[in-house]
Amino acid sequence: MAEQIFPTKGNLIKSKRQLKQAQLGYELMDRKRNILVREMVSLTDEAKELRGGIDSTYSEAYKALQHANTTLGVVSELAETFPVENSLKLSVRSVMGVELPKIGADIEPVSEPVYPMHLTNSAFDYAYICFNRVKELTVRLAEVENSIYRLAVAIKKTQKRANALQNIMIPRFQNRVRFITNALEEKEREEFSRQKVIKRRKVS
Repeated sequence: MAEQIFPTKGNLIKSKRQLKQAQLGYELMDRKRNILVREMVSLTDEAKELRGGIDSTYSEAYKALQHANTTLGVVSELAETFPVENSLKLSVRSVMGVELPKIGADIEPVSEPVYPMHLTNSAFDYAYICFNRVKELTVRLAEVENSIYRLAVAIKKTQKRANALQNIMIPRFQNRVRFITNALEEKEREEFSRQKVIKRRKVS
């Protein structure tokens, strides 16, 4: 062996313990990786659906805004009556120790518009409904895509650690246990042979 290991029973016990810990560590890393992958696949499917939905919703919202501009004139002054969006709240949830963002937003219900109704029409109402939906989807998509990124980073790190345990640490401890075991068995055989020689000499 490349490393200097003294073949003692103490080192054998220590090496077996290290091997068991490495194997347990690999099992935990493998389980963590599988759970993270499942979570990422689920979120990836949701992100794909959200992207498709948000593209069509944005398109519909801008068409509705153009129609409102056509019927009311430019609605930029009305837009200024909307309060600044500052309701976003960020918290986290943990998946196998990986912190994933949870973005909350107080989306105003469409039944309670924040603009003066007497200055608008149904086209403006529809644009408001569409952009409200855009806001909801944007918040959710930001949460999902950031979670996917964090999961991808965590999966890569977990895979790297699992590979190190499986391909380096576990074989190293297995070789160490084998080396010490063989050396101790050889030493026992030599001692047994020596005892037999001594016993024969005593008898003769």
